[in-house]
Amino acid sequence: MRTPIIAGNWKMNKRPSEAGELVSGIAETAAEGGAEVVVCPPSVSIAAAAQAAEGTRVRVGAQDLFWKESGAYTGQIAPGMLTDLGVTHVLIGHSERRGRFGVPEEGFTPEVLSLFGETDATVNLKLHAALKHGLTPIVCCGETLAERRAGELERVIATQIERGLAGLTAEQVRSLVVAYEPVWAIGTGETCPAEEADRVCGLVRAEVGRLYGEEAAEWLRVQYGGSVKPDNAADLLARPNIDGALVGGACLKASDFNAILRAAR
Repeated sequence: MRTPIIAGNWKMNKRPSEAGELVSGIAETAAEGGAEVVVCPPSVSIAAAAQAAEGTRVRVGAQDLFWKESGAYTGQIAPGMLTDLGVTHVLIGHSERRGRFGVPEEGFTPEVLSLFGETDATVNLKLHAALKHGLTPIVCCGETLAERRAGELERVIATQIERGLAGLTAEQVRSLVVAYEPVWAIGTGETCPAEEADRVCGLVRAEVGRLYGEEAAEWLRVQYGGSVKPDNAADLLARPNIDGALVGGACLKASDFNAILRAAR
């Protein structure tokens, strides 16, 4: 039985002064069990979230990391810096880090989007670094609306999994979490129908099975992300290939996130 994992991606929300209140607001529900609970604050709020989470069942994740231990890499955060703060999980390869957004942003020209810069190659470097430091990676994959309409869904998912996970052992793969997030459903209010979300999460598992064996695939936890809300969480989380949720907007309000945690039970 795979333990469900519900992770809240705060994105660029919640200052350090606000982080503790949100963590405290979900700690009681997290203590009821039924799912692994993770919050992923922006880097400046990690310490405050970790302090509030101490002694609770809430785990703290980061939204990104760099693959070097230290050095002249202005603005980057090394894995050891995260573990020193008590971080246990880390998001890797989120579509917004790749410059792939569900809602077109005004002024986000190709030149601006190139600043985000995440690729399958950097996902792979970050994944190896995270595992080396004992962090649980949540590796994101997903297609844009144009790719889906062009019939490219299966190719995109397979490519992101194969390239992103390259060089891992089957044992390492068993410790991963993969989050399927259709880009067109992130921040748009659109949700992939539960049947389709389950089908694509099954494709993720099948690709992992092809590359690393059926045992690794059965151990792998696959989340769904993309406008997960209290009113659709139960349907999504009841599906056989969906082992949790990567929650965006609904994780910023304790009552909404708690409702999703209860749905996971």
